[in-house]
Amino acid sequence: MARTVIKGLDNLKALKGKELGVSEWHTVTQDEINKFAEATHDHQWIHVDLERCKKESPWGQTIAHGYYTLSLAPYLLGQIMSVEGVQMGVNYGINKLRFPTAVKVGKRVRARAELADVEDVANGVQGTIRVTFEIDGEQKPACVAEVVYRYFG
Repeated sequence: MARTVIKGLDNLKALKGKELGVSEWHTVTQDEINKFAEATHDHQWIHVDLERCKKESPWGQTIAHGYYTLSLAPYLLGQIMSVEGVQMGVNYGINKLRFPTAVKVGKRVRARAELADVEDVANGVQGTIRVTFEIDGEQKPACVAEVVYRYFG
């Protein structure tokens, strides 16, 4: 799907309530999970110990950290949308966050984004983007989040 190019704050406001698009699929690898574990100091066995997972885990294999899945948001959202004609955009936070289903290593995930809300702030606008991280072949999403960005013009 083609990336949605949003030209300026007024055009961003006009997209309130609209789906922005869907990213490409991204395969979750054990190497990425291991690097995330190193970066975050989160070495819980369900993420990094395949042999133990085969014996003790309900999934029978390693799974991605929930926060790893969320950390794919900038990469996947960059495939979905860009805001041009602004001085800068910054990550402002998260309103809601849930991890309904684990992502097994080797599965593919993608993001679906909707501009849930846009409101004026000093010198710009605040956009709330509802991001649903879908797992290829699964009914439940891996992650559902309302990420908040501020764009300054």
